Order: sequence, then structure tokens, then C-alpha cells
Amino acid sequence: MLPTLVICVLSALTSNSHPLHAQDRVTARKIKVDQAINRGIEFLRSRGQTETGAFSPETGAAVTALCVRAILEHRPDAKSDPVVVKALKFLDSKIQGDGGIYADGSRYRNYETSVAVGALLKANRDGNYDSVLKRAEAFLKQIQWDEGEGIESSDTAYGGAGYGKHERPDLSNTTFLIDALKELGNNSDDESIQKALKFVVRTQNLKGEGNDTKHADTIDDGGFYYTPAAGGQSQAGDDGSGGLRSYGSMTYAGLKSMIYAGLSADDPRVQAAMAFIRKNYSLKDNPGMGKAGLFYYYHTFAKALDAANVEIIDDADGKPHSWRKELTEQILRMQQADGSWVNDENDRWMEGDRQLVTAYALLALAFCRS
Repeated sequence: MLPTLVICVLSALTSNSHPLHAQDRVTARKIKVDQAINRGIEFLRSRGQTETGAFSPETGAAVTALCVRAILEHRPDAKSDPVVVKALKFLDSKIQGDGGIYADGSRYRNYETSVAVGALLKANRDGNYDSVLKRAEAFLKQIQWDEGEGIESSDTAYGGAGYGKHERPDLSNTTFLIDALKELGNNSDDESIQKALKFVVRTQNLKGEGNDTKHADTIDDGGFYYTPAAGGQSQAGDDGSGGLRSYGSMTYAGLKSMIYAGLSADDPRVQAAMAFIRKNYSLKDNPGMGKAGLFYYYHTFAKALDAANVEIIDDADGKPHSWRKELTEQILRMQQADGSWVNDENDRWMEGDRQLVTAYALLALAFCRS
């Protein structure tokens, strides 16, 4: 049963005869968002976790780490919550001798370790994870594609991160690497972050400005695609003339990565990315990908615009959008009856997994409330 105050505020919000003052509307909106977040967390706490403490254990450390991070973003005092403690024990079991945090035999060592770093940083108390995080940092830098593996700076794979050393690098994995290194305290001038920037720049459809790939000026719309390595690939396909199509989630990932690597708002590469974003502003789909990867897109969208200190976006028609408010409303509309979120229109990239998608939604909402 809802508290009386909540019922009164929400009833007034929908009543024409009792219009709310601006502050009352803000209060009502906050209550509604808090309720949605609490329902999402309770879904994870009550229905999402296995007996081992894992969330979607088939993903190794990955989804468990994202769920822990999502809970702690909204409830920082939940470090002693039995659900979180149990999940952390599961993550502890994935700490490897090489410093990585991943399941035995995993093909996704960079991804698992990078997101585990984010969870352990949030859970770190009295330095109990300091040594684990230091070793994870060294591991991530070691698996980056660079001179250590005989990769020269002229190679399109240079500076990137893949799922592991055995597969070519891509922008998604590289942005997870940059996120982890930044959160671990590395500044924008860190050598590994600057190497990663070389890869990021080569993934942008922008002529010049450090992009020396054959795809640089074919489309030239300022957006980003999946990878320039090994001949290049875009999950959105090509344009028929050799160009690799830009799409939303990778463009926000590229923007965020450039900012973390020290590029300013007046840098031509950042300006080109923002031009693509304005032209393709959407919360109905992942531009260029439809409903595929929609919640990954929401999370990356929110994190990138927060990092860029952007509050209002004018779209292609000049209409202004308060993205934090609009994204919050969109995510709340998509919440399921059980409190979870799921991509029920396209389950590509595991978005049929309620644990993963609920974590994405909660993480996006954390940036919306910043």
C-alpha cells in the first residue's frame, strides 16, 4: 500500500481541479522515480539472484557486476545487504591469477574485468579491494592491443581492446576499458588511455583529425561504428560503397571516450559527434539499429551526455530536449509489472535477460538524477 503522502501528491498531479505548484510537481516526479528504482532493485534482490550469488551466471562476472553496481549507485549503504554480500563473494570467485576478473576459460576477459572493476570500486570499504583493483588495472593495460603484442601505431587495431587478446578490438570493449581506467584514477594523459584514443578516433566517420583509415571520409557524418580493425565492421552495416554506417550507441560511446581522454567541447571530433547526435536524437530507438541494443544505448546515452555536461539538446528540427527528464520518462514507461526491465522487441545482445536490462535501466536512471 502506498503511503498517504504519496497518494495525495500523485492524485493532485493528475487532477485538473487541484493543479500543483512547480515544487509540488518536482516532488511528485521524484516520488514516482524513487518508486520505479526501488521496484527495480527489489526485482534484482528477490527474483534475479541465483543460490551462488550470481546474476545470469552464464555471463561470468559481467551481469553480476552490473547488478551490484546498479544497486549501489542508488543505495550506497547497501554494501552490507545480504544480496550484495553474496554477489560480491561470487565476484571474488572470479578473480584470476593474472589479475583479471572473469570466468575460467572466458572469451570476454576485458568486458568482465572492466565492469567488475566498477562494482568493486563501489563496494570497496576500508581498502579491502585495493590490491584486487590494482592487479585488475595492470591486467587491463596488459591486454590492450599495442607494442607489447607487436602492434604498431599505424595498425587500425592499435590502442583498442577486444573481448580478449584472441579477438580483434572494438569500440564497445575499448570504451569499457577507458571507463575502468578512469574510475581507477588514471588521468586523461595516461598512456593507455591515450593509446585507446587513437583507436577511438579511427572509429569515427570523420575525415582527418587523426583518422587515417580507408573509411574516414566515405560517410563523414561524425558518428561512430563498431571497429576499424581487421578491415572494419559496423553493426549497422555498410552503405554499399565501402562506408561503415554510424549508429547511436557507438556514437555516444565514442563521445564519452573522447571526453575521458581529454578532448574538449570545441575539439572538431567532439563537435562532429555532437552534430550526429543532434541530427539523430531519439529515445524511441537506437539510431541506425532500431530496437537492437536499446537499453545498452540508454545507459551509454546518459553516461556520455552527463560526461559532456550537456543538459539540453536541440534536435534536427531545432526542438530542445531536456534529455534527463525525457529519458527518465521513457525508462519508467517501459518498466514491467514485476519491477524489471526487458527489451521485449529485440533480444539481440542479451537484452532478453531481465537481470542485465534492469541493471542498464537503473544505471541510466542514476545519470538522469545527477
